Amino acid sequence: MSKKIACVITDLFEDIEYTEPVNAFKDAGHEVVTIEKEKGKVVQGKQGETEVEIDASIDDVKPEDFDALFIPGGFSPDQLRADDRFVEFVKPFMADKNKPVLAICHGPQLLITAKTLEGRMATGYKSIAQDMINAGANFKDEEVVVCHNDLVTSRNPNDIPAFNRESLKVLNG
Repeated sequence: MSKKIACVITDLFEDIEYTEPVNAFKDAGHEVVTIEKEKGKVVQGKQGETEVEIDASIDDVKPEDFDALFIPGGFSPDQLRADDRFVEFVKPFMADKNKPVLAICHGPQLLITAKTLEGRMATGYKSIAQDMINAGANFKDEEVVVCHNDLVTSRNPNDIPAFNRESLKVLNG
C-alpha cells in the first residue's frame, strides 16, 4: 500500500541522505512531499550536488495529511528545529504508532527539540549522541535502529543501504 511521506527539509541538507532514500521510497511506489517554509522555493544540498523544489509550505500542511515522516540529515534539521512550526509538525508522528518516522544522521535533532525521544531506542550522527541521550533516548551506535516498528534511525551516509532497507520494511508494513 502506497504511503504519502512528509519530508521536512531546508538548505544544507546532506545531499545523498535525501536523494537515496527518496529514490528508494519512490521506486517502492510511495509519494514524497517536500515541506519547507515556502512552497516553490528551491533548497540546496550542502554538497552542492542536489537542488530540491519545495512542494508545500509548512503553513499549508497538517500531520494528518501524511502516513509517514522523513527527516534527512545535514544542517537542515538544526535549522528547522529553530522554527516552532516544524517542531509542532513532527510531534504527532512520534505519538502515532501507525505513522513511521524515518530520520538519518542529524535528523533526530528535530525529534530532540520536539521532546519525543524519551524511552525510545535510536541512533544518529556521533556528534548528537549525547544530545539524544540527554533527551532520554536509549542511544545505540548501530547502522540502523528500529524502535517499535515505527521509528527508523541511522548514523551517517554509510548507513543508507540499511536505513533504506529497514525504512521500506516499516513503510510496507
